[in-house]
Amino acid sequence: MNFPLFNFGPKDLAIDLGTANTVVYLRERGIVIQEPSVVALEYGNGLPKVRAVGEDAKLMLGKTPANLRTIRPLRNGVIADLEVAEQMIKHFMTKAIGGRSKFGGKIEVVMCVPSGSTNVERRAIRDAASNAGASDVRLIEEPMAAAIGAGMPVADPIGSMVVDIGGGTTEVGVISLQGLSYSRSDRVGGDKMDEAIMSYVRRRYSLQIGEATAERIKQEVGVAREPLDGRGQVIGVKGLHVEKGVPREIELSQAEIARALAEPVARIVHSVREALEHTEPEIAADIIDAGITMTGGGSLLRDIDSVLADETGLPVRVADNPLQCVALGAGTTLEDRIYRGALQPA
Repeated sequence: MNFPLFNFGPKDLAIDLGTANTVVYLRERGIVIQEPSVVALEYGNGLPKVRAVGEDAKLMLGKTPANLRTIRPLRNGVIADLEVAEQMIKHFMTKAIGGRSKFGGKIEVVMCVPSGSTNVERRAIRDAASNAGASDVRLIEEPMAAAIGAGMPVADPIGSMVVDIGGGTTEVGVISLQGLSYSRSDRVGGDKMDEAIMSYVRRRYSLQIGEATAERIKQEVGVAREPLDGRGQVIGVKGLHVEKGVPREIELSQAEIARALAEPVARIVHSVREALEHTEPEIAADIIDAGITMTGGGSLLRDIDSVLADETGLPVRVADNPLQCVALGAGTTLEDRIYRGALQPA
């Protein structure tokens, strides 16, 4: 990605402020940033100073000295640390529009929010973007943004369903005529999967592993159902033995990982089934034909689409470029007036 020193073009942004990753869309340029939602703070004289943001900060997770802390300012899809979130948003905004520390003129920012977020949580997101330099902040609910980004017919009188599995939440939306006829937001996603793997390894092997290791296991060999051969691939895992207090390495099979992930996968399936039960009959008829579209990083978990298809009896597809669908959909609202109706005042 290239970030020119001087950028006199459009500066409007759409930001998918995710628990795990932040994706930024620049008007007429497309996706310009996709980095982890992590900030490293350095403490000197009692005052914290931002040391690194994004990829550089994530490399420090679990490895910082006493004067450094790595913070993920979002939890379960909403802001948990407002001041740090503001610093992170400002960093990404500055980087996206050309590397300047001050914004000239007005800048519109579309922020994505979980459909189940409260008014207080939405106000926190608005305030964070405003304090970071946005002159006008609009909100769009994540299921709607994901559906637009996945190319679903949201503006047509056709019912459709999207399931967006992010780091902190799973968003299920039933959409027709550019509106959510039903939505639900459950606090289960990639983070819960990582926690489930960490818990299993500690319980089964008395081995303590960090978030980064659990995420690597999930990404490399994670699977939503046990392999047919009963074991599947094997991965080496290093950590700290809880009882002996020494480093140790073990091997984990895909079958074990599937068992570890059974609970969060079941919660995701339950969310989808609940949404289907609350869907109007005419829209349900459309979903039978169109099926379910999956977006978000969690949709990349092996076999989760087939598990969902088996449990619902509906066709399920994973969208192209699922990690960027929410940001792409939010960005589309900046450029195409057809979709402006999906935006909400902050």
